[in-house]
Amino acid sequence: MSEQVFLLPDLGEGLTEAEIVEWRVAVGDTVTVDQSVVEVETAKAVVDVPCPYAGRVVALHGAAGETRPVGQPLITIAPADGGEPAGHATYREEERAGSGNVLIGYGTGHGAAGRRRRRPRLTVAPEPAPVPDSAPAPAPAPVAAASGPAAVPGGAVALVISPIVRRLAREHGIDPATLRGTGPGGVVRRADVEAALAGPAPAPRPTPVPDRLDAAPTGGADGPTAVGRVAVPVGEEDLVVPLTGVRRVIADKLSRSRREIPEVTIWVDADATALVETRRAINAATPDAPVSLLALLARICLSGLRRFPQLNARVDTEGQRIVQSRGVHLGIAAQTDRGLVVPVLRDAHLLTTRELAAALAGTTAAARAGTLPPARLTGGTFTLNNYGVFGVDGSTPIINHPEAALLGVGRIVDKPWVVDGQLAVRKVTQLSLTFDHRVCDGGVAGGFLRHVADCVEQPALLVANV
Repeated sequence: MSEQVFLLPDLGEGLTEAEIVEWRVAVGDTVTVDQSVVEVETAKAVVDVPCPYAGRVVALHGAAGETRPVGQPLITIAPADGGEPAGHATYREEERAGSGNVLIGYGTGHGAAGRRRRRPRLTVAPEPAPVPDSAPAPAPAPVAAASGPAAVPGGAVALVISPIVRRLAREHGIDPATLRGTGPGGVVRRADVEAALAGPAPAPRPTPVPDRLDAAPTGGADGPTAVGRVAVPVGEEDLVVPLTGVRRVIADKLSRSRREIPEVTIWVDADATALVETRRAINAATPDAPVSLLALLARICLSGLRRFPQLNARVDTEGQRIVQSRGVHLGIAAQTDRGLVVPVLRDAHLLTTRELAAALAGTTAAARAGTLPPARLTGGTFTLNNYGVFGVDGSTPIINHPEAALLGVGRIVDKPWVVDGQLAVRKVTQLSLTFDHRVCDGGVAGGFLRHVADCVEQPALLVANV
């Protein structure tokens, strides 16, 4: 064997593509087994991809900023001595065993041999041509995606490699079978779908193709019947920022939350003077293990969720049921250079306050550095959002779908406050609770928020619930 092509591995978590952030090597460089060769950004995290082969780099498939589908060529390695690339045989054994050496956090293996799928027999429309299972594929040839081929009248299928392409076509009412693929072997690529979108729409007279198109369904009472296109001009001085990677997932998730969840926000002002003093006393006693205000607020949230478990839930719309989680997997909203992410502390209810403080510090630091694996960014049951760090008092945040509630905390500032009938200056914060009205009514939501406010004002109440 001479050259060996390393394909972008399965990223897990339902991810089907990754954007190349930075190549760690160049053509002509010599690499070793498991050396990191490229940094990629998925929809959930930024990860380094190690190469399972050793040898000389002869080709890099894709430039920085380019999105590569899973299963497509990433890098080509040639042996320095003309033989099989070092690590090749070992890699094949590790792949069967799931060594975890290909992509940090995901693993090389794909499970037992019984889980592997045979390549389906595909024909490319409009000229059907069978592709045998045993037919060798050239290096850049695509691997059939799990979503399968698109059906074409007459028994043929359109070769569409990426679920992203299939979804894009479906959202815009385009049948992939009507497109002529420009990819290797006639594969319908994203560019082919976008070219069809940019084509002339049915109109009495020709219309110039706009710089950007926003799809909008049109139709009668029976539902959408066609896809209309509304031109949104983009000036030469406008800054166009594509929605890719984490930013795109954030946009999709927030849009879905607003579409599906009937949310309500309630709020209350609370005197946080005692909470600030409690934190100061804890840290003075044990300065080597400081506790943050966020950790104390997390402890208060956990106390509230123990008393009001209805908010530690999600709505299963397909099963028409509400699922209350037994454990609390606490999400912490964190602002990073790549956008807002919500890392999750698994089984937070089992942690002490000091353990919460340490976990929060390590998790938020890793989130801002972009080193959290995707598994740490999913599976939350309740979110705590400290938007007070931005210098604001209040907010009506969007629930982190599919969770049912989110507690927001504003900045803590000196304000006039009545204490025992006398006006005094106190540390005051605004607390807000945004909740899914399907899981509970105002009595439960108000009870939870009042309990949180009472614990903020009288931290001693926590002792009875810890």
